[in-house]
Amino acid sequence: MAFIHRTTMTPGKLELLTGWLPKQPWYAGESAAPELAKAGGFRLDDPEGEVGIEFMVVADTAAREPVAYLVPMAYRGATLEGMPEESLIGVSEHGVLGPRWIYDGAHDPVVTAQLRALLRGEAIPQHQSESDTPDPTVTVHGTGPAEGDEVRIERVLRPGEAAQSSGHVAAGWTRPDGTAVRGVFATVAQR
Repeated sequence: MAFIHRTTMTPGKLELLTGWLPKQPWYAGESAAPELAKAGGFRLDDPEGEVGIEFMVVADTAAREPVAYLVPMAYRGATLEGMPEESLIGVSEHGVLGPRWIYDGAHDPVVTAQLRALLRGEAIPQHQSESDTPDPTVTVHGTGPAEGDEVRIERVLRPGEAAQSSGHVAAGWTRPDGTAVRGVFATVAQR
């Protein structure tokens, strides 16, 4: 089980995402300098205990209408060979663990394997900021991915749980005005 350390990260996650997010093709913001706030998310455990896995929701309040983004992140103790350059969100100094290479989890094999396991009912979603605490608000609907099925991560989140697929993960986040909403975080697309 992942242990959540109560410590600092320099630079912080939001600071790193502020520079990384506008460079992504799915960025829907109106500004090259988003104003980000943590809005929700959950964690998954790496069975090997090596990679931190977080599905973080951030709200960009710089736009006329705030936009919620899902950024799955992999926290690693060293660089991961073979990763696309654009998948590195940044490097941060963790107050307990030292340098952490933070990757876009959509490209990280441990993150994608655990997301597939979650969709198959073989992984338990964990609370975003509490150690060893399942998060029952994260729900899986339908059937998990079969061999060859694609798992699509919803990068721009929209409230509602109407997924047009054989299976999906739904979870909640908080809008900047304090309203709690839920939506689809990932879907299974059959080939």
